[in-house]
Amino acid sequence: MFKKMLSGFIMLALILVLAVGCGSEETSNESTDSAAKSETYPNKPINLIIAYSAGGNTDIAARILVPYVEEELGVPINVINKPGGGGWTGWTELLNAEKDGYTIGYINTPNLMTGYLNPEFNRDNSLNDFEPIANHVMDYGIIAVKADDERFNNIDELIEYAKENEVTATTTGYAGDDHISQLRINQTAGTNFVAVHQAGSNEMLASVLGGHVDVLFDNVGGAKTAYENGEIKILAVLAPERSEFIPDVPTLEESGYPDIYSFSARGIAFPAGVDAEKVSIVKEAFVKALENEEQVKKIEDLGYKVYPVNGEEYRTFLEEDEASIIGIKDVLGW
Repeated sequence: MFKKMLSGFIMLALILVLAVGCGSEETSNESTDSAAKSETYPNKPINLIIAYSAGGNTDIAARILVPYVEEELGVPINVINKPGGGGWTGWTELLNAEKDGYTIGYINTPNLMTGYLNPEFNRDNSLNDFEPIANHVMDYGIIAVKADDERFNNIDELIEYAKENEVTATTTGYAGDDHISQLRINQTAGTNFVAVHQAGSNEMLASVLGGHVDVLFDNVGGAKTAYENGEIKILAVLAPERSEFIPDVPTLEESGYPDIYSFSARGIAFPAGVDAEKVSIVKEAFVKALENEEQVKKIEDLGYKVYPVNGEEYRTFLEEDEASIIGIKDVLGW
């Protein structure tokens, strides 16, 4: 009897030992899986800061692109609009974000560079503060007026009038692409365009349609729909050649004012200091999304030219844009 009881106790002890061992192994596996998951990047939503208002040129194109990037990364991307300061409200927030790979932002040229090159702002920033991912859109400038503005039927009439009169004109901020083009025309043609700085394309268009500002300086993408709807007359495009999206509109150069070009390039960047492997993962996702034919068609149907530039080529592109701004410091009065 005693032997049977002893044998039973031994068997029970062995069962308990095995159970504890298996439990420990399961706990260990769960712990390992949890650690691996926490190290996987990305494993939570990424914030995308847009430094301009919702519904504007940058915002519209970004929201078209984002779902294709989400598909590549496997996590949601939260679009956050932070307008103000000619873009620098949003870019300051981007630079101050945690360098953990979960905050990226659209950067717009030339506004990005003029914001730190302008001595009045006293900003201690440079391109080195950003880790470029890829360029998305290249959008040339336009000059337009309200459709029923009988004063101006072509660019020559507008320029001749502006030589004798002050003419208010929209911009997305001091020393932005719209403002620079106005200053260059003033310098070259002797016109008197007076800048009215605003938060984005929606506000600019509304101010012109409402009769509060005389002339719309914007970009092809922002003006194309209003033009097709008959709300505005586009008098000129500020590009080396006519736009494929509004081919009936002449360039400013065709009217005798050469070399006055204006464009906004819009791309994506991290703040500098993000882990290189994380940067590489996000770059790869954006490159694939930018090449997606469905995305390209959606963007270009709205009049935005998809202009993908990646990696070091994108950094070189930004450096060249910066150099062009430095080259017109006299126009900006710096």
